[in-house]
Amino acid sequence: MAESQDKMQQNVLVAIDFSPHAMAALKYAANMSKCLGTNLTILHVVHDLASSPGYYAPKKIKGEKKILRRLEEIAEEMMDEFLVKLIKENPELKSMIKKADVMLVSGLTVTKILQVVEKLQPQLLVMGNKGRSGLKNILMGSKAEQVIKLCPIPVTIVKE
Repeated sequence: MAESQDKMQQNVLVAIDFSPHAMAALKYAANMSKCLGTNLTILHVVHDLASSPGYYAPKKIKGEKKILRRLEEIAEEMMDEFLVKLIKENPELKSMIKKADVMLVSGLTVTKILQVVEKLQPQLLVMGNKGRSGLKNILMGSKAEQVIKLCPIPVTIVKE
């Protein structure tokens, strides 16, 4: 039992939202995972339509009609573009990113991140944060702050 638990914990989890802060968090997590000799799992939570209606904006391709597409499909494309950009800007991380596990899950961001942490039991969770402050943060709260308060493992917050 202890051996299988050790294998599960040999993982660094990074939650990303495709922002510049998420790019910094992914670079940090990839380097940390490389130094620790652990697996890297990249997580993106696709917004739950019931909690925050909206759409991921697809890029308009010349000559193609604008069509409605499932959020998951667009999120997959965004993830691919995000990872390609990271590798292009940081070729030394290519091997880490290529062998990383990529997870796209739908739901409420904080809840899903905590569920994935419970399932994977990683050593560390890394997240980017834009560091809102003042009234806006008090009224809306920070997803990163909520995760820090509720997460059973260490959380590292990275800013761009």
